[in-house]
Amino acid sequence: MYRPDDFSRLEISLGACKNNYSYYRSLLKNNTKLLVLMKANAYGHGAVEFAKLMEEQGADYLAVAYPVEGMELRNAGVHLPILVLSGGTDFFNEMIDFRLEPAIPNMYTLRCLTEVLRKRNEQGYPIHIKLDTGMHRLGFMSSEIQELADFLPQCHEVHVKSIYSHLATADDPSMDEFTLAQIEMFQRNAPKLSEALGYKPMYHILNSAGIERFSQYQFDMVRLGIGIYGVSPFSADKLQSAASFKCKILQIKTLKEGDGAIGYSRNGKIASAGTVIATIPVGYADGIDRRLGNGHFSFMLNGHRVPTIGNICMDMCMLDITGVEAKVGDTVCIFGKEPSAVEMAKELGTIPYEIFTSVPRRIERIVVD
Repeated sequence: MYRPDDFSRLEISLGACKNNYSYYRSLLKNNTKLLVLMKANAYGHGAVEFAKLMEEQGADYLAVAYPVEGMELRNAGVHLPILVLSGGTDFFNEMIDFRLEPAIPNMYTLRCLTEVLRKRNEQGYPIHIKLDTGMHRLGFMSSEIQELADFLPQCHEVHVKSIYSHLATADDPSMDEFTLAQIEMFQRNAPKLSEALGYKPMYHILNSAGIERFSQYQFDMVRLGIGIYGVSPFSADKLQSAASFKCKILQIKTLKEGDGAIGYSRNGKIASAGTVIATIPVGYADGIDRRLGNGHFSFMLNGHRVPTIGNICMDMCMLDITGVEAKVGDTVCIFGKEPSAVEMAKELGTIPYEIFTSVPRRIERIVVD
């Protein structure tokens, strides 16, 4: 039998998750509900594992991008309400079967859902209305609010659980004027729908950065995404990395100058005094971007940062561990506390979201501590 530390794995720290959840919860009023994003396999952290942790912590809602993600959570025994953010119109029957709650961004989607619900004799099915307040991705424009307000009171097949929008620049202080304009538009349009309905659904617009910077607009619920996983440009000292990507050394060998170069295309150059290399069982198929090869990034081994050497392979890569005491089976940290996913993202000119979601499902997710 394999033990959890016998293979390449993404370790999810229970302690870090609790810490991060508590931090964001502390910024909210007692009656403000908290929704946690589970899309893209919980930002690469393992949706089933993370959803169960959030359910235990007291989250009020979960959200996924696609119906299949919500179905996976239901099949795993997750009971919290699940909002599907971008489900389209092809899987309404499956969503109803699994009691998933669709986001409605336009009249076409609403009419399609209403037709399905009518055929199934469903009444008061929970939906969420998405308003476009300036991001221009999905949602009802201001010019479409009246048509929606006229239609909803006649549509007994649905019950509007929430009205929401999404902030495009809450993490950028230089764009605060735009963020506040988005919030003002939301505050202007959402009540028009509530008045037409004759009841007030939940309102929500804040994402992780919004919770930290605009908590006065928390309304009835907030949506916690990247922050729960330990990433924030504003509160890094208060958060902890939820995930650590680790693997074991497969082989160590000492090469001298005459032994040639290392790896594909022979790009790994050997020092004249000899080079000690360690091979680890992760490569670009595991989210180790090829641009990190040839010394452009280093991982943590026994308290030392050790650089890559040679090209990153599909399932393996090599590290220059010259001068570091190590043996086969020792653990290498790809990202976690150090190096962090934020540091890796900066090296690649991207964002931590991409680092996390690039780790494929073949890397086991395990909950520790």
